[in-house]
Amino acid sequence: MIDFINQTDIVIDIALFEKIAARMSDRDIELIILHDEDMRILNTQHRNKDSSTDVLSFPLDDFGIKDMPLGSIVICLDEALRAAEFYKHDLEDELALLFIHGMLHLLGYDHEEDNGEHREAEEALIAEFGLPDSLIVRAETKPI
Repeated sequence: MIDFINQTDIVIDIALFEKIAARMSDRDIELIILHDEDMRILNTQHRNKDSSTDVLSFPLDDFGIKDMPLGSIVICLDEALRAAEFYKHDLEDELALLFIHGMLHLLGYDHEEDNGEHREAEEALIAEFGLPDSLIVRAETKPI
């Protein structure tokens, strides 16, 4: 189940996110959608980068506790809107791409450290759900 917190005025249907989450894990997820300024604050606090970003993931260590949530995914709506416009696809698709990317981070994948495992897992899920290019592929070939 997704605990959805929408801090924006845009109505977002999370049905696709629920399907993706169920495919990837049986643990609960917190999903927060917010604007640039709030994301900039989080990115500064947690990554020491004074700028907004598209998605952040905050995994929870389960400490062996049954039914502990997997963690939180925070998505910046403004970044998603810009990317959807730039790459010419739907906002829902962009949000789903960001959600998959964040979920993989919650599950321990790290594209900055691994040997392509994050990219492979992301591409497989994107193909399964019929979504556009992955974030990792886009960053390598056609950044905004």
